[in-house]
Amino acid sequence: MPESSANPIPTQGRLCGVDYGTVRIGLAMTDVEQRLATPGEIYHRRSPPQDAERFRSLAREERLVGFIVGLPVHGHGGESATSRAVRQFGAWLTEQTAVPVAYFDERYTSVEADNLLREAGLKASQRKKHLDKLAAQLLLTAYLETRGHASGDPGGLEG
Repeated sequence: MPESSANPIPTQGRLCGVDYGTVRIGLAMTDVEQRLATPGEIYHRRSPPQDAERFRSLAREERLVGFIVGLPVHGHGGESATSRAVRQFGAWLTEQTAVPVAYFDERYTSVEADNLLREAGLKASQRKKHLDKLAAQLLLTAYLETRGHASGDPGGLEG
């Protein structure tokens, strides 16, 4: 389920998809027209000041107009303790960068990413190097594909 902060996410300009983790954060980017999502990097968290500088730098260098942060929810759609941590991270991200954040249902993105990497023949150690940024790309692609629904509620990966 999408949800944005007080500032809406612009429909033009680069977006950054974020697959949140306490150790690694997968990132993906869109083009300026928001038609295509490509995998970015896996950021390895360091310290709060270093993390803040990295995201401020990313927002500035990429001229980001929004972050789409994956919100982990249970299969039935309810939020978890991890969801609360993700919401805190999203609030922190906006605080640090002044870039609006929208949350998007990330159910199954990591599983789908792992399956795709397995199908590509990557070993476990190779999959780990790509999993988070591919999950961020899948999340961002789903956001782009579904946010245009007439209801205004793009929903999650299930439709």
